[in-house]
Amino acid sequence: MKLATIFIFSLVVLNGCAPTVKIEASDKPIVINLNVKIEHEIRVKVDKELELAFNDEELF
Repeated sequence: MKLATIFIFSLVVLNGCAPTVKIEASDKPIVINLNVKIEHEIRVKVDKELELAFNDEELF
């Protein structure tokens, strides 16, 4: 009987020492600052024949 009482008491005590993990959402909003600078350069090379066709006034 004493052994059973000690065993139950030790289970209750050890159960109170169990680690707990609590996850809560923050009440502050998440702020992400992105300072992005995008530069691009497009180079078009045109053949001489095509360039002449565009310069031709009778094209359109």
